[in-house]
Amino acid sequence: MRSYWVKTPKWLPQLFPKELIWKMPSENEPCVYLTFDDGPHPKATVFVLDLLKEYDVKATFFCIGKNVVRHLEIYERILAEGHTVGNHTQDHLNGWTNDNHAYLSNVLKASKHIQSRNFRPPYGRIKISQTKRLSKGLHPWKIFMWDVLSGDFDTLLSPEQCSQNVIQHVAPGSIVVFHDSEKAFPRMSYALVNLLKLCAEKNWKIKALPHYE
Repeated sequence: MRSYWVKTPKWLPQLFPKELIWKMPSENEPCVYLTFDDGPHPKATVFVLDLLKEYDVKATFFCIGKNVVRHLEIYERILAEGHTVGNHTQDHLNGWTNDNHAYLSNVLKASKHIQSRNFRPPYGRIKISQTKRLSKGLHPWKIFMWDVLSGDFDTLLSPEQCSQNVIQHVAPGSIVVFHDSEKAFPRMSYALVNLLKLCAEKNWKIKALPHYE
C-alpha cells in the first residue's frame, strides 16, 4: 500500500506552520517548478543536467551535503549551468526522529558546502520547533515542500506509473519532486522526459525556485 500522497491535499499545508512553501503563486505565464532531491549523483544528476540543457530549462537541486563533497564537480556544474540549489541536510536526516540540536547542526554542516538558504526537509519530516528555528532570525531559511510527489523513490512503481503520477496531477504553480539518486533513476528518467514533453506541448514554462542566500 502506498504511504504517501502524490498530490498534496489542499488541507494538509494548513496543519503545518505557514512558513512552509507548498506551491508557487500562479503567474501570467503558466509555470511549473521542477526540483530534485538527494544528489549530486554521478549517473542520475548528469542525466538530468543533460536533459534540462536539451530542453533549455532550469530546475532546483536540493543537495545532501555529503554528496556534494563526494561529487563536487557535478555540484559545480549545476551552478555553472544556471540552476538553483538548496540544502537537504548533510546526511539526509529525519527531523521527526532527531532532536533540534542534532538536526539543525546537520543543516549547518551542509551549509558549509551548499551556498543557499533554500531548504527542504528529507522525507518532508520536520518538527514545528525546527521550522521556527530555521525560518526566524537574521538570516532566515526558505523551506520548500511540494505540490506533486512523483513517487520515483517507490520501487513498487513502474516507470509508467511514476510518469502518470506526475502527468495527471501537475498544474501551473506546482512544485514537483523528483530524486536524482540511483534508486529513483529508472522511474525518474522515464517520467521526467514525459513531463518535459507535456510542458512543452502546453506552453508551460519550467522554472527553478527562487534562490535565497
